[in-house]
Amino acid sequence: MDLTAATWTDVRDLETDLAVVPVGSTEQHGPHAPLGTDVLTAEAVADAGIERTDREVVRAPAIPVGIAAEHRQFPGTMWVSEDTFRDYVGEAVESLAHHGFDRVVIVNGHGGNVDALRVVGGRLTRAGDAYVVPFTWFEAVSEHSADMGHGGPLETALLRHCEPELVREDRIEEARADAADGWGDWTSHVNLAYDSAEFSENGVVGDPADGDAQRGETLLELAADSLARLLETVAERDVSRPDHR
Repeated sequence: MDLTAATWTDVRDLETDLAVVPVGSTEQHGPHAPLGTDVLTAEAVADAGIERTDREVVRAPAIPVGIAAEHRQFPGTMWVSEDTFRDYVGEAVESLAHHGFDRVVIVNGHGGNVDALRVVGGRLTRAGDAYVVPFTWFEAVSEHSADMGHGGPLETALLRHCEPELVREDRIEEARADAADGWGDWTSHVNLAYDSAEFSENGVVGDPADGDAQRGETLLELAADSLARLLETVAERDVSRPDHR
């Protein structure tokens, strides 16, 4: 059930404790892809994963602003501090748990959120407020994960499949021309760069031309199947904590 479209009485009558919260970012994705790429892809995977399970699942509204100061040189990018992000996501999940939806999978579309979401999940789970597991879609697409860049082949492919009208196809060559091959500027196993503008002229990492709509369909199937398996596991998992003191 999508909370955005539901009434409170609809929600009152549900018999499930399982919820999904999409989380993304509003940030540059090169000249060809929208600022909302990470939100759009997280929502697409969340919805497709829910469709692949027979369980009743509450789908919360997406959280659209994340930890993205590394893209601050590009207009339109928004971000919050790590502390604010962790608190906001945590309190949003706590509000779901208040109504009995205390098994929660956070579906994430932004790499900068990964570490913070793991902290949120651990904190809420250990406190006993809810059992919370973060899931990042581009880590769950088999061998394709190795091609994850930024505004590169994976994100462009998924957008071409799910939201083709938002991809500026006439700017793909521009995106390719000034893209970086990899994330960062490395010496002695150390990334010397903190911001994407230090190593990518237009914010793109990877070749968006390698991401066509057919690949996007494959990515969505892989990510959604993986999410569906996770939802089943979270729903069935014994989340009690033995005390050995």
